[in-house]
Amino acid sequence: MSGSGAPIRRLFVQPILVKTIGPAQREKRMIPSDSSRQEEDEENEAPVKAKRSKADHAGEEVVYHPVKLSRNDLYRPPTAEELNQLKEAESLFHCSLLKMQMEELLKEVALSERRKRQIDSFIQTVTKLIQTVPDSPEVEVSDLSWLSGAVKVPFLLVPKTTKGKFHMAPPSSIDLIGSYPLGTCTKPNVMVDLAVTIPNDVLHPKDVLNQRYPRKRALYLAGLAQHLASSSDIGTMQYSCLHGNRLRPVLLLTPPGKDSSSFTLRVHACPAPGFFKPSRFHPQRNNIRTEWYTGLQTSQSGKISSEPPTPHYNSSVLGDLLPRAHLQFLSAVSSQCSAFTDGVALLKVWLRQRELDQGTGCFNGFLASMLLAYLLITHRISNSMTAYQLLRNALNFLASTDLTVNGISLAKDPDSTAFHDAFQVVFVDPSGHLNMCADITACTYKQLQHEASLSMQFWDNPTVDGFQCLLMTPKPMIRTSDHVFQLCELVKLQSSCKKLNLLSELMDHSGDYIHTALPFILSLLQQGLSQRIHLLTHSLSPDPKSEAPKHKAQPPLSFGLLLRAELSSTVLDRGPPADSPKAAEFRQLWGPRSELRRFQDGDITEAVLWHGESICQKRLVPKQIITHLLQLHADIPESCVRYVGAMVDDVIKTGSEVSGTGEEESLVVVQSYDDLSRKLWRLEGLPLTITAVQGAHPALRYTQVKPLALTRKLYSFFDREKTSRSLVPKEGKPCPVYITPITVICHMEGSGKWPHDRLAIQHIRAAFHIQLGELLRKHHNYTCRPCPTHLDVWKDGLVFRIQVAYHREPQVLRESLTAEGLLVVRDNDEAQALEMATIHKPLLTSTLHGLQQQHPCFGAACRLVKRWLSAQLFSDDITEDTADLLVASLFLQPAPFTAPSSPQVAFLRFLHLLSSFDWRNNPLIVNLNNQLTAVDYTEIKNGFMATRESLPVMFIATPKDKKLSMWTKRSPSIQMLQRVIMVAAESLKVLEHQLIDGSQKQDVRVILRPPLEAYDVVIHLNPKQVPLLDQAVDPPAITFSRGVMSGSAAQPGGPLPVIDYNPVSLYLGELREAFGDLALFFCDPCGGTVITVLWKPKAFIPTPFKTSQVSARSVEVTGDETKTVPNVEAILEDFRIMGKGLVKSVEARTEKWSF
Repeated sequence: MSGSGAPIRRLFVQPILVKTIGPAQREKRMIPSDSSRQEEDEENEAPVKAKRSKADHAGEEVVYHPVKLSRNDLYRPPTAEELNQLKEAESLFHCSLLKMQMEELLKEVALSERRKRQIDSFIQTVTKLIQTVPDSPEVEVSDLSWLSGAVKVPFLLVPKTTKGKFHMAPPSSIDLIGSYPLGTCTKPNVMVDLAVTIPNDVLHPKDVLNQRYPRKRALYLAGLAQHLASSSDIGTMQYSCLHGNRLRPVLLLTPPGKDSSSFTLRVHACPAPGFFKPSRFHPQRNNIRTEWYTGLQTSQSGKISSEPPTPHYNSSVLGDLLPRAHLQFLSAVSSQCSAFTDGVALLKVWLRQRELDQGTGCFNGFLASMLLAYLLITHRISNSMTAYQLLRNALNFLASTDLTVNGISLAKDPDSTAFHDAFQVVFVDPSGHLNMCADITACTYKQLQHEASLSMQFWDNPTVDGFQCLLMTPKPMIRTSDHVFQLCELVKLQSSCKKLNLLSELMDHSGDYIHTALPFILSLLQQGLSQRIHLLTHSLSPDPKSEAPKHKAQPPLSFGLLLRAELSSTVLDRGPPADSPKAAEFRQLWGPRSELRRFQDGDITEAVLWHGESICQKRLVPKQIITHLLQLHADIPESCVRYVGAMVDDVIKTGSEVSGTGEEESLVVVQSYDDLSRKLWRLEGLPLTITAVQGAHPALRYTQVKPLALTRKLYSFFDREKTSRSLVPKEGKPCPVYITPITVICHMEGSGKWPHDRLAIQHIRAAFHIQLGELLRKHHNYTCRPCPTHLDVWKDGLVFRIQVAYHREPQVLRESLTAEGLLVVRDNDEAQALEMATIHKPLLTSTLHGLQQQHPCFGAACRLVKRWLSAQLFSDDITEDTADLLVASLFLQPAPFTAPSSPQVAFLRFLHLLSSFDWRNNPLIVNLNNQLTAVDYTEIKNGFMATRESLPVMFIATPKDKKLSMWTKRSPSIQMLQRVIMVAAESLKVLEHQLIDGSQKQDVRVILRPPLEAYDVVIHLNPKQVPLLDQAVDPPAITFSRGVMSGSAAQPGGPLPVIDYNPVSLYLGELREAFGDLALFFCDPCGGTVITVLWKPKAFIPTPFKTSQVSARSVEVTGDETKTVPNVEAILEDFRIMGKGLVKSVEARTEKWSF
């Protein structure tokens, strides 16, 4: 290699090594210029860290130069460690960014050294206090006289008494257990576990029977609480239960002062290891006697063999014997795998975001640690793997392994059959005696499996931001499930236990009727909903924070349904043939709702028919099924079921006879358009053939806020135009109903006869409009009115506005001749607007129409979103097309969720997207028709970052628009986007709280009422002249007619109605034209009766007097200076004059302009 080539090669290689190889960063060493030649030669042989000169050079400026590397160092092959890092970055992560994000997250959730010192200090303080617990005399277990009145016993004493003696004594040992000593304790909820060993003389080996041990354990905790209550070293003190298990109360302590919220010390009272024989806790053994529990003498009394097994009770007691052994086991595993603690931390974050790590029957951090330990000792993962690989393999294992069918064990040869008979989910601990998943229901595990499977899908998808979806996006049930319902009066579950004959299970759960009945209710609902749902989930009851909490004191139990869109709304459940053995089972499930039916294919089968006329009603068929089954089999009345699956849908309900959300009306409009399209195709007698007919209106993609109604007119309300005899509004009458023209683009074939002059093309198009109108009138008797820009066609009570388009017209508009006669092609607003109207909007409409066919709730979701935007006065900033694209992104890229199957959940996710998306640093990519590849995504993101400053603040990329974001080019502005984000965040918070909390006043329309305090002027309008008044958020009682007859649509022919006449939007346009430089104007286009005005601050800065700029301004003379300021009083008067007949009053709310 020539001498001149070497530096080029070095410059090429060096950055790659520095960027991706950690150890190789030594290649870029710098040394001071005053170093000797000998030192330089030594560095060339073996590079070492360059150090700054010490004090002797303190006063000199040190200049650094690149080190000259020897040929051997420059081309030295990477080490095994460096190769491993390169391979990991390439294969595990779509880019090194994901790796760095996860490393930063681990730093965020790890405990700081300062926090650890605080925790250690508090543990020492509490340990010393507990060791000084005084002895107390021995009393009966049921005698609580030794406790002061202020201290309660954290146990529900049902039955009231049990045998045994108790006395208080100092603990035999105090040990740290759980995640803190293991190093897997993470923020934000820092919980440190302290095991206090109850002395052996307080307990008796037979205390496992009849709740004696759990009661003594609770008494011992009460004794500790009484002793600690007087200490000033303790901040707050309260009782709770370990993962909601009432048999395992714990004492929660926090430090005093400002650190009280930084961590919590959880004190457990435990027996000495090995105090009870583990064989006493086999899942088939009984430790609660029926006679003691019921208080009734039974014929089988004394026969232990006839007693039902108590596996859940057994596992609760056994769980107190093993925490130290579990800590030793996990410490041994952790010491062999350096990334174990980080892997557990990532898995805990993943679980927390999915609300699976807390509450009764949760998959907590302890189980996450044990799962990773199981994967390590079974060699499914290796000790050398990184935290990311551990997380990935753990999720992959959860997604592919069903512990409800094939349990796993950390012990050799456990009795898996006995565990599966007793529990729904099986994961046996190293002792072989304890099922660590005893309290987890099959539904919770299926949810865990589903979430893991979903995570694996988008982890491998390079078009998805894996880190954001995997670990940073919270997934509350109300936003994850399509439908949610709650069981409100949980005390009713007592009668459910009686009806389902669950006495032995109730004994096993020590009277917890909620978690006794829950598995049976879940099984019943799973059976009834079967094919309609992908997944049934339920909330995990939070750990109670009080002493002896009653079961009914729990918050309502919530259930989530993940629906199958294609099957969830069918009104018929077809059962087995009448003579089939399964027919009796079907009848038993459905009760009186089941009936024999004969079908068109001749079959006679059992069937259940549910009520549902409109699509909106059919969406609520699952509600009918749930309320029927719970009433029939579990004695839970319908009044106790609060179904919140479609509460927000009320906002877009139509006022038709059959309650609906507009899908049927939209379908009628689309069918009428399809019919017109066919008729246009078949027209004969045109000089050029029609090459395409495309709809370009929201109504044709099912997203019109209020679907267009078919109308018939009362002619007495109108005057007639002299020439065409079309209807015109009559003075003194209310404004007629607003009739939206549905835009249809009609493309004509290309021909050499088309002129190349823009004016000539417009004349040709006008001629086509005239001829199309004549042909439609002649062949189909449609009333038509041709105009230079369009042709209005009155058909089926709807108005279609046909616009003829010529594909080369935008190009002609861009061409112009210079003075020298040269042809110049320049882009301009006119050409862009024509392209938007004739190419982009029709394409978007047809694409979104296809999306509606795939996802039936897409249209209703768009209408909800647009109704919210309109009500909050944002419809001019987030246009209809932009809103539809934002909603489409939720269906096309729903990660980390599944695609919405109800309008309500899509609306909630829209609010979350709007408020949480990083619009400043990321483009929103809407992959319509799945046309974009991973390469396209990278290209869009790189282009976005390169030209960010010149792009719109809200950037939406589509397959046909990767670089410009034409849909958001003009709006919103940065100030309006910030306002939209703020209002969306607040709306989401209010709405979710209302949907979850049934005790609140139920009024979902509260999120549609904008705060008017922020505006300077409010113009109140006359309701009679607001044509869309019936769509208002709170529509007033309408006592006047707008000249519309009820009944079917008008017959073909007849006069043309008043089209596209909305006085409010016309007035708004005039205000903006006249005063747009002084103020911003806002209005709800869907029936709003106010126009709000916001003065522009810069408009009120005094400006020098100019005769050309005195409109709406008053002159102020100060000395020699003459300046003008806006004349607000005159402007307000102009508002009234311009809106005469429409404006009721003008209310000035602030005096901002006077400052």
